[in-house]
Parts: sequence; C-alpha cells; structure tokens
Amino acid sequence: MKSVIGIRREDKNKWEKRVPIIPTHVSELCEKHGIKTIIQPSPIRIFSEKDYKSSGADVSEDLSSAPFVLAVKEIPIDFFQPNKTYMFFSHTIKGQKYNMPMLKHMMDLGCTLIDYEKIVDENNRRLVFFGRFAGIAGMTDSLWALGQQLKSEGVDTPFSEIRQTIDYDGKEDIKKHISEVGKKIQKDGLPKFLTPLICGFAGYGNVSRGAQEVYDLLPVTEISPSEIESVFDSPSDKHVYKVVFREEHMVKPKSSDSEFALQDYYQHPEKYKSVFNNYTPKLTLLMNCIYWNKQYPRLIIKEFLKESFVSDDFMFRVVGDISCDINGAIEFTQKATEPDSPVFVYNPLNDSVNDGYVGEGVVVMSVDNLPCELPRDSSKEFSDSLWHFIPDIVKADFSVDFNDLKLPDPIKKAVILYHGRLTSDYEYINKFL
Repeated sequence: MKSVIGIRREDKNKWEKRVPIIPTHVSELCEKHGIKTIIQPSPIRIFSEKDYKSSGADVSEDLSSAPFVLAVKEIPIDFFQPNKTYMFFSHTIKGQKYNMPMLKHMMDLGCTLIDYEKIVDENNRRLVFFGRFAGIAGMTDSLWALGQQLKSEGVDTPFSEIRQTIDYDGKEDIKKHISEVGKKIQKDGLPKFLTPLICGFAGYGNVSRGAQEVYDLLPVTEISPSEIESVFDSPSDKHVYKVVFREEHMVKPKSSDSEFALQDYYQHPEKYKSVFNNYTPKLTLLMNCIYWNKQYPRLIIKEFLKESFVSDDFMFRVVGDISCDINGAIEFTQKATEPDSPVFVYNPLNDSVNDGYVGEGVVVMSVDNLPCELPRDSSKEFSDSLWHFIPDIVKADFSVDFNDLKLPDPIKKAVILYHGRLTSDYEYINKFL
C-alpha cells in the first residue's frame, strides 16, 4: 500500500490561493517514491483540481486516511485529528497569543507539528520560505503607493504607472514593467524636490533580497549609510539610491564604553538603543524587512516622526512594512491591510489613520500576507524547496522516542510538538500556554 499525504485547502481569507506542494511534485512523489496525495477541493486555489488529478492526486473532502497533512497557513482548531503529523506555518514560536488555543488542542490530541519557519540549515538559514515573494510584492506595492501619493498631490512621475501587485500577471510581468519605468526615469529624470530619492532596506535576508530584486530594476546607485548625507550635495535626478541597513547601522550600545557586537545584541537587546532616527528624515522610502519582537528597539517611534515631520528637509514618504508587526519596529503600523487596499496614511501630527494614499502624513504599506499576491510563483518556489523532504518524513517511524526519530536534521529541528509534547528546543512556549 502506498504512503499517503493530505493537502488541506486554504481558507483563511479570499486571497490565500497558495499550495505547499504543486501538481508537478505530486506526480514526482507518486512515481518516484510511491507516495499518494489526497487534496481537498478548493474554489480559489491557484492550481486547479484538474491539474492535481492529472498529476495522480485524489481530490476529496476527507483526509482521514492521510497520517501526514500539509497546509500553508494556520489550521482551524476543529480540523485536527488525534496522533497525526501536521506541517504548516503555525505562528506559535513567539508565543503568539491568538494561536495558543490551537497549539494546546494539538497537544491534547497527541499531534506532531512540523513548522516550515524552523526548517533551517546548520547556519540557521531558512530552507523553506515565501520570504522572497513577500519582498517582491511589498516593494511593488510600495512603489505603487509612492506614485499614487505623488499623483494625488498633482505630481506626475514614472512611478504613477506602476500597478498594485495583484494587477500583474506574476513576477516576470512585474519585472518587465518596473524595468520600463526605470528607463523612463533614466531618460526623463525625476522632479528636483524628490531628489535624491533614497530607498532604505532594513535587513538583508530573503525578504530584503526579494524587495531589492524589484528595486534594482530601476537605475540604482547603491550607497552606504554613512554616505547618505553627502548624496544631498549633488543629487542625480536620473538615478535612485539604495542603502541597506545592517544591525550595526540601526542600533548602538547604550553604554558609551561598549562597542556593537552582533551576538551580544541578539542575546542582550536591552543593552542597545535605536539610532535609526539619524537616517529616517533623509529617506523617501523605507522597506522594513527585519525580524522583531518587543525586547528589541524600534526603528521609528511616533514621537520622533511627529517632531521631524514639520521640518523643511523631511523627505520621508512611504514605509513598506513587510514584517508587519503591529505597533512594532515601525510604531505607527497601526493595523494590517489587505491586498486590494494595501496602504493607509498615518498623520503624525494628530496620530490618525486614513485608508488609502491621500492626505497629510506617511503612507504605510502593511499587508501581512504578501506572498499570496503572487500565488503561482510563490507556490512553485516553495514546493521546489519542500517536496524533496517529503519522502524522508513519510517513511520515518514516528512511533519511536523523539531522540531515535530518523529525520533529516533541518526537519527534526522544526518539530515543535512530538506526540503532543513540546520538544526540548521549544519548551519555552509552555510559559505562553
């Protein structure tokens, strides 16, 4: 009898069309490894039921015969069955309050949970991720927002031609069009008041690289954080500028006797303070791509924005908050937005928020599920990185003690629950339950 995996439908919202395993890899798993796939029907999935049937999958509401179930987003609490293994983005590793009931229910049922977010290599680099596409979509939406904000002020620029991500036919369509916009900037230039147009990237991981992949299609001159001031001496109107901020640029030790040390910062963030205020007013766009939780300093606080907003040389217009931590690294990210309405304007003078890009203040792009704006491309790349692990997972003996469980190291590191108990690396989550 063949081994069986199930793929649950995504139904968290109307935009979630992604899949963890695409039809091509369903066929590979069946033909090369004898693994059968059962997939639930879905009216919105980016790959059709016909595609999956042609690849050898069964389409069925009932996944009870599959001991391993894959999904993308969180699974409803009433879906879980006793003693099964589930793979999905559980959003529990920070102790997220809204998902603790789900995790507790999985524990009560004796389930095993493998979280994609923790599938990493020996250098702690993620191996299975959608981050690149969050960056691509977030950058596209942020450039669209800049163009529309300027247009609402009566200023027409090549950016006003950029569309929202959901209005393109995938990443190649985006890249082709942004390249054309770049050529117009190089040919006709930008308004003087908009130069130098500097886009800052906070972070340098997969998300940041995806955002830079789009921005680099423009006529870009890359500068270091220390060169920002000097660019204002003779700015080019036919180039845009890019600056990538690493940890040492964004924070410094509170003690004047100490020097920045990366591992010390991660282990003792309370000893550091943000110095990002040195850069914010000079940037036109900021793409926030960093991992953040509450023990780390914020990049931008409301009080600073209010004080600097009235300055004549304030350039700051758009924040692409890809990380989308509510009131987090960007304190005025007041809410998450939707793909069809991706931005709001934050007015620092009266601490108000208005949907859209029109009005006094800074435009904030805070879609919290950006990869779903590119469901076909992001699903293909995700499945490319995941499907090779499936045979080893399916053929492992999950009846043994966890220490004896034979799984590839990256997968074993990602086992949060085993038979309903938190594994040693994740026992800290107990305090959030």
